[in-house]
Amino acid sequence: MTSAKYDVLAIGNALFDVLVRAEDDFLVKHGMAKGGMALIDEARAAAIYADMGQATEMSGGSAANTIVGLASLGARAAYVGKVKDDQIGRLYSHDIRAAGVAFDTKPASDGPATGCSYILITPDGERTMNTYLGAAQDLGPADIDPEQIAASALVYLEGYLWDPKNAKEAFLKASQIAHGAGRQVALTLSDPFCVDRYRDEFLELMRSGTVDLIFANESELHSLYQTSDFDSALNQLQNDVGLGVVTRSEKGCAVVAKDAVTLVPAARIEKLVDTTGAGDLFAAGFLFGLARNAGYENAGRLGALAAAEVIQHIGARPQVSLKELAQQHGLPV
Repeated sequence: MTSAKYDVLAIGNALFDVLVRAEDDFLVKHGMAKGGMALIDEARAAAIYADMGQATEMSGGSAANTIVGLASLGARAAYVGKVKDDQIGRLYSHDIRAAGVAFDTKPASDGPATGCSYILITPDGERTMNTYLGAAQDLGPADIDPEQIAASALVYLEGYLWDPKNAKEAFLKASQIAHGAGRQVALTLSDPFCVDRYRDEFLELMRSGTVDLIFANESELHSLYQTSDFDSALNQLQNDVGLGVVTRSEKGCAVVAKDAVTLVPAARIEKLVDTTGAGDLFAAGFLFGLARNAGYENAGRLGALAAAEVIQHIGARPQVSLKELAQQHGLPV
């Protein structure tokens, strides 16, 4: 196996985030399921936006947030995602490249606008997402560069990719190329409602070896195995995939290998502001730890530290150098 050009390449829905603080009444008024992600059309996107208060707008997308976190830690990082050649799409492309991430996916010249996610943050810090995929849904197999995939030690995919058909095919193509080159493939389950939609397909991806590493939070794990018993679900995960990582908010995380389960505590925070990006940044830290062969416990601590940084401010991208933050906490970078 040749040495890798990139530590991690992430593939995801390229979305521009529109974040606003809102009361629970706003969610009820608009029929939103708190804490989840709903796919919406352009008309509903316009209606929600019109009713939102003053917003914070920035580049987002689950896997994109993860790859920006990896770059902040010092990883060699690349991203594949589809935007349109419009104002927001150009801003998105600039932002991810400015973060130190290689981003070469050709923008769409026609079709729907660059996708947006309208994110409501309630006083408890919980985020509720309403996603208009837009151009992101046009990501397809043709956007997968075999040489770039083969040159990446680990390919990271988001479960949300399973919503658009073309993206699903791109996902499978990338996995096949990665494994053909002796690389590893990771998948985040993204959202319990996403798991509800694709439970059997996700389980097949795991059991067939299409993915080697699974990231899930507690809700996603329970949804995957349709049980409220955490230990039972953990045992099933251990049987179904080579490596699983389950985040449990303030309870930390469980790293589930075939031969052992490693429990890692959460990092301390001053104040929970916005949970948007918590799972994305945890994955960034953990994947960085894997890329540096730091061991599961240190990988879990890096993940916890990155997640703790992002939940203490609005938005899903780090506001400080995660490399410097890790160094301050004595973690390997």
